[in-house]
Order: sequence, then structure tokens, then C-alpha cells
Amino acid sequence: MTAVALSAGTPEFLGPVVVFLFAAALIGYVFVRARVVPIVGFLLAGVVIGPNQLGLVANAEVVQAAAEVGVLLLLFTIGMEFSLERLLAIRRYVLVGGGLQVLLSVAVTAGLVMGFGTGWQDALFTGFLVSLSSTAIVMKVLAGAGRTRDTTGQAALAVLIFQDLIVVLMVLLVPLLAASAAPGSSAGSAAGPWELARVLGTAVAVLALVLVVARKVMPPLLEKVARTCSPELFLLTVVAIGLGTAYLTSLAGVSLSLGAFLAGLVVSESPHSSHALSEVLPLQIVFSAVFFVSIGMLLDVRFVLDHWLLILGLAVGTVLIKTLTGAVAVAALRIAVPTALGTGLLLAQIGEFSFVLQQSAPGLSPAGLGANGAQALIAVTVLLMALTPVLSWLGERLGRRARPVRRRTPEAPAPQTPGGVLVIGWGPVASEVAALSRDRGCQVTVTTLSPDLAAQAAADGHRVVRGDALRQHVLEEAGLHDAGVILIAEDEAEHTIRLLNVIRRYAPDAAVIVRPTDEVDPAALVGAGASRVVDGTRSVGRTVKDAMVRALGREPDTAPYPDTSLPVAYEPDPDTACPHTQSIQVVLPSTPGCAECLREGRTDWVHLRTCLTCGHVGCCDSSPRRHATRHWKDTGHPIIASAEPDEDWAYCYADDTTLDPIR
Repeated sequence: MTAVALSAGTPEFLGPVVVFLFAAALIGYVFVRARVVPIVGFLLAGVVIGPNQLGLVANAEVVQAAAEVGVLLLLFTIGMEFSLERLLAIRRYVLVGGGLQVLLSVAVTAGLVMGFGTGWQDALFTGFLVSLSSTAIVMKVLAGAGRTRDTTGQAALAVLIFQDLIVVLMVLLVPLLAASAAPGSSAGSAAGPWELARVLGTAVAVLALVLVVARKVMPPLLEKVARTCSPELFLLTVVAIGLGTAYLTSLAGVSLSLGAFLAGLVVSESPHSSHALSEVLPLQIVFSAVFFVSIGMLLDVRFVLDHWLLILGLAVGTVLIKTLTGAVAVAALRIAVPTALGTGLLLAQIGEFSFVLQQSAPGLSPAGLGANGAQALIAVTVLLMALTPVLSWLGERLGRRARPVRRRTPEAPAPQTPGGVLVIGWGPVASEVAALSRDRGCQVTVTTLSPDLAAQAAADGHRVVRGDALRQHVLEEAGLHDAGVILIAEDEAEHTIRLLNVIRRYAPDAAVIVRPTDEVDPAALVGAGASRVVDGTRSVGRTVKDAMVRALGREPDTAPYPDTSLPVAYEPDPDTACPHTQSIQVVLPSTPGCAECLREGRTDWVHLRTCLTCGHVGCCDSSPRRHATRHWKDTGHPIIASAEPDEDWAYCYADDTTLDPIR
């Protein structure tokens, strides 16, 4: 067996794969630390390891195959993010703003290129390439600056949506342009109007079929797969739908890219679209990174050094064309001119889909530069992608300076509305707390993997996002960053801790109430980020409701104390001489009052104390029954903390020592 294993050797494809993955990860990390979008790092990684520079990946066939899968998954995920209803809701911004931007960019670019004596096919092709912006980079820059919801962000999003849609038509037209530009082609050739009509007719027929499948076939199919509760089967099914649809549409004469996008639209009409997107995104990220690395591998640095003046001129021309055409398009939406200019600058780069077009058009040359056209496109694109954060900053500054200062009469502050409640998991307790939260004016969103539980939550009138809450996309779709309180009430402690770790990674300041269904370890839960902990083994729904009311800031003045959902994590001054501090644990108060007095039906205690070893709540020595001291004598737990709301001291019975907290 050993001899056979040794003689097998190393697969030929493994070396290039390892090199470009390591290079992409290393250089991408450097760019992320420098606050530059990682796509630029991926492009640079390809430049470094490509055959024109270090030559670490001489055989690019494996990389190219993975890159093609990356393009398909990228279009597939974009299709899943676009639902038909969403497109209809913002159709004016998309059609007017996006349509004008693409039309003007193509027209101006093609006109300029033809002015230099280039054929109309290459000129129109160049207009297509220049008109597209980078959805990935623009949205990343906007998200990093917190501007996705301002006017510039919304206008840019509308334009990008149109570009992502129109690229499908461009992919259909580019091969026809290439055929008409081929030597010996004529008006009656395959690229004539009849052929164009045939291709468009085929695309329309495929689209009609896709709409039928999206409405009638896909929802019940994904519902059945989701009911198996198998993440492996669900992921395989979704990927098979994406790649299988792309393959079938290619057999019908429609491009793979269009097929992948349509497959995404099919899945987007299912209630499980968020779940599907969250499962596919990790694959899409990896393969898309490979795509950008493969593009960078095509760049020849020697070409850049030899033609730097040409590349600089093309880059400046691209910025001017896209800034002006983008500003005119956005201004047509009745948006202020400074904001429109800022949006134009934000969209001034060339996008990743231009590479898709360039690779699908053999025989066409960007700007009519012949063999140098592809290298010029790659060089200009990499340069403008890297400069996008700077262009965005310039646009924002321009908008601030040109915007007139208006003095306004002071207005009364708007009434505060309660933050939303995000419920992770569904069951009897979560249902009761969600109803309570809605009755108090909070918007409730529920996320669960179970189709049956999702249907129950939706029937109760709550917004439901289906998917695994361990996925960032599902949490963000469910409103993680807008939630005032997050509730995890139907999971075991181990899974609850995993959820807490994910939540704290993306929303470190969120208030999280947890109620594990099995044994509770307050220290582990608090360490993972729980704000309030309810012991599910000894509590009922009322206790979780009380925790939610307190977390929403609506605690009545007469509420009993201590709060049994608020962990006590007492940290004594490290300079204390008490040797018993090692017995201190993170504990939950056992009862809202003295445990023994409550059992006896008494409420005549004076002050309350919490045992820092087990959480027992007892009455002080000034009270008639002195249950805190009795608990120490019965259990040997030496340290208590005052449970009074305005006190923060602890006391060790064994040493008769008062312990001050760490300051």
C-alpha cells in the first residue's frame, strides 16, 4: 500500500492551485489590512505569479477552468439576490438611471473610438466594456463608509443593477459583433439581423420557460429538499440547479452566463432563497477569487512599463467619460448635481464583467488596439479598481463643498421607535416572546432552517428569513445590525455558543438573550457574548418574557430583584488578600428574592445576597431568617455579593473580609 501511494506522485494540477490560493490569500490579506478591497489584491496576486512575471503558474488551464466556474457562480448569486418583485419596485431608478448611464457611456465611447478610425464593431465593443462598473468593489466601498443607504449609495445601486442585467444582453450581442467583424463576413452572414432575431428569440423563450419554472417548479422542489434538514443535500441541489441550468441553456444556443443568471432568478422566487444564497456564497467567494487571480495573470508588467503613457491616457479618458455620463444619468432622476457627480466618480472604474465580455469576443479588440487591446484593458481596469476608494472620497468631498448650507428652525425630536427583535430558532417559548415583543411595538424577524417552523412563524404574522443563522448573509438579511435585541431560545447550549460567536463577530454590541434547552454554563455563555441568560431547565416562558421586557428597557419600577436572567460576573480587586476568590464563578441568581423565604411565603427580608459559587439568593443577617449565612454553613460556599441594585461589594464568610470589585 505504501509503495502504491508513493508511486502515485503528486497530481499535476495541485501545484498551480496551491500557488494561486496562497498568493491570493497572502496579498489579499495585505490589502485588507491596508483598507483596500481584496479584489485588487487578487488581481495583483495574479500579476505576480503569472507567466509574464515570476512564472510560478506556467500552466494556466486549471486556473482558467476554475475561473469559468467562478464567473458562473458569480452570476448565479447575483441572480439569487435579484427577485422579480425587487426589480419591479425600483424599476424607474434602474431603467432611467441605469439605462441612461449605459446608453450614454456606450455612445460617447464608441463615437470617440470611431473618431480615431476604428471599425464600428470594435468601437461598440469598447463602449460595452467601458460602460460597466464593478458591483463588487463599489458596494464594498459604500459598505465600508456606511453609505449604502444614502442618496449616492441608492443611486449607484440602481445603476449597478441595470448594468448587471444588461450585461446578459451584451453577452448575447458580442459574439455577433465578432462574427460580423470577421474577414469575409457580409450582411447576409450569420451575424445578420435574422441571426440576431433568432438569438434574441431563443433568449426570450428560455426566459419565459425560466419564469414558469421559477413560479411553479422551484418552490416545491426546494421545499422538499429543505425538509430533509441535510445541509449537504441542499447545497448540492442548489449548485446542481445553477450549473445545470447554465449547461442546458448553452445547449439551446444561449450563453452560459445568461443561464447562470437565470438559474439564480429561478431560486430567488423560492422562500429558501436566503438559505440557498448563504450556502453558495463561500463557494462563490473562492471561485470568484480564482477568476480575479486568472485575470491578473494575463497582465504583462513589461507592457505597462513600455506603454505607460497610453494606459494613463486611457484611464483618464475612462474616468472623464464615466463621471460625466453617470452624473447626467443620475441627475435625470432629479438628484442634486453634486450628488450626481459624486455618484459618477464612484462608478468611474471598469467592472469585472468587462473581463467576461472580453473573453467571449475573440476577434474583437478594445479601442481597436489589436493585440495590445487586451493588455490595455487589464492594465486600466486594475488601475481604476485600485483608485475607486480615492474617487469615492473625492466625490463625497465634492458633494459636501457644493451643497448649500441651509439654516433650519429647530424641530422637536422625533419619537423614538423601539428597535427590532431578531428571534433565532422557533418553538413554544420563542413564539410567546415574539408575540410579547410585537405587542410592545417591535418588528419581529424570525430565522430558522425548518420549513414547518418557518411556516408557523409566518402564520403568526412575523417576517421570516429561512436559512442557517451561522451564516453571515442570513443574519444580515434578517436585520442583525438593526436589531435592538436578539433572542436564542430553542437551541442546545453548544449550538447557542456557536451562534453567539458568529453574532459577536459581526455585531459586537448587540443585546443577546439566550435560553439553552439543556444544561446551562453561565461562564461559557457570557464568555461567548450573551447579555442575558435564562436557565431553560428551571424556567418557564414567563422568565424569558421578563428578560425580553428588561432588555427592551421597559422594566417597571416595581420589578422584583435580582434579575434572574442577568449573569453575575463579579471580579474582585486582584490585590485582595482573600484566598477564597478562586471559588467565584459566573452565576445566575436563582430566584427574584430570597429562595427560602419565597418557599415559605415570606417577603420580609431586608437585603438580598447572591452566592458567587452557585447563584443562590438569600436574605442578609439583618433579616429575620438570615438565609444567606445559613446557605454558607450548609454548603461551604464562602463568598456572597450584594444583590442590591446600588451596591457592588462582596463578602467572604470564611475570612470575614469585604471584597471590593476591580476598578
